[in-house]
Amino acid sequence: METALTPEGLSTDILAIANMPVLWVLALGVFAAIIVQSLVYMKAARKAGPAADISEAELKTSFRAGAIAAIGPSLAVVLVSIALLTLFGTPAVLVRIGLVGSAATESASASLAAGTMGATLGGADYTQAVFVVAFMAMSMSGAGWMLATLILTPILRRGDTKLRRVNPALMAIVPAAALIGAFASLGIAELGKTPIHILSVIVSAVTMAVCIFLAGRTRATWLREWGLGISIIVGLFAAYLAHTSGMAPVA
Repeated sequence: METALTPEGLSTDILAIANMPVLWVLALGVFAAIIVQSLVYMKAARKAGPAADISEAELKTSFRAGAIAAIGPSLAVVLVSIALLTLFGTPAVLVRIGLVGSAATESASASLAAGTMGATLGGADYTQAVFVVAFMAMSMSGAGWMLATLILTPILRRGDTKLRRVNPALMAIVPAAALIGAFASLGIAELGKTPIHILSVIVSAVTMAVCIFLAGRTRATWLREWGLGISIIVGLFAAYLAHTSGMAPVA
């Protein structure tokens, strides 16, 4: 088995270079930066809490709710990452799912890059040379996300300040509307794929509504925290049952 990039880059032993130690070091460095950043944000939130009339108990509840809500979406990320491991190796996949960007976007970038060399991802012509080009395309795509954030964040912050001066209540509505719009667009995009997708969206939405209703009626606040994770799991289970029961895979 080859352990390095061949002079011609014609070897198909992708994992020999995809799991090189230097890539592992860089990937672990990215995760270290993410952990430090998270700790800084948590410390800043605790420091700013009293000024915003947020108690320590409310902060703990917010942190716990955020952590729990991240479990459900993380399951989908794990499944996608497993599928990408054989194509890009562990370090590249860890960076892509742990830093910024979208698995679909990054995969599309890599696929287009491979196509320019007359190859396909995972195909017989997917050589080390093709992997290097595809990996570079993925990295540049991720860098684009980061640069856009770096440039646009100060601009949006100035806009936020001006809107607060005009109507402070408006900035309480805009973020909520943006979140609703984002999740609605993602959900609607899935509806037109197959009847199973439609069923999953409906079941997940009903489950979430039931969790919110029960949380309000029974004062079981934990249902609000676990609602997203519960709805995702129930939706996945409903999709599995529909698939095994023979529901038509296409609309």
